[in-house]
Amino acid sequence: MALRNAVLAALLDGEASGYDLAKGFDASVANFWMATPQQLYRELDRMESDGLIEARLVQQVRRPNKRLFSLTEAGRQALRDFTAELPRPTAIRDELMVKVHAMDEGDPDAVRAAITERLEWARAKLARYDRLRDRLLDGRTEQEHLAHAERIGPYLTLMRGRAFEQENVTWAEQALHALEQRTGVSR
Repeated sequence: MALRNAVLAALLDGEASGYDLAKGFDASVANFWMATPQQLYRELDRMESDGLIEARLVQQVRRPNKRLFSLTEAGRQALRDFTAELPRPTAIRDELMVKVHAMDEGDPDAVRAAITERLEWARAKLARYDRLRDRLLDGRTEQEHLAHAERIGPYLTLMRGRAFEQENVTWAEQALHALEQRTGVSR
């Protein structure tokens, strides 16, 4: 999947500046797609050149002018085409897993520290996703939200990201427990 598809999907929420997209990327699509602000700005320029999005300049007082991006009909068609394609199977490329695999010949203390860091990171993301879920539900049950929300895609992807982070927490806790049992060193 190309970054452009994630940007097109993010723009379904409405017009946004590059800054808003970069900030919103962390809350809306970070659970399934990562991009640096530099990558995002380069892609926005390419997408505008390709006619998938359009920008309008907003004059500001006391701040630099900003460009607000929105989907064009060509961008909406590109999203329709993208969603019609079968996705490629997911491939996990996780440097931590390579370190864990090699830890018996490596530095177990450094790997333990990396697992602990992953655990803390996953817990923090899980808490952020829970806050976002509460905002999306806005006092409704999940069933009410899914039945009446204008768009359910953001909620479903959020729940997938939440499940992923919950699995990271479960795995890290199990791994640290196994290391503690084996070495007698606690977290």
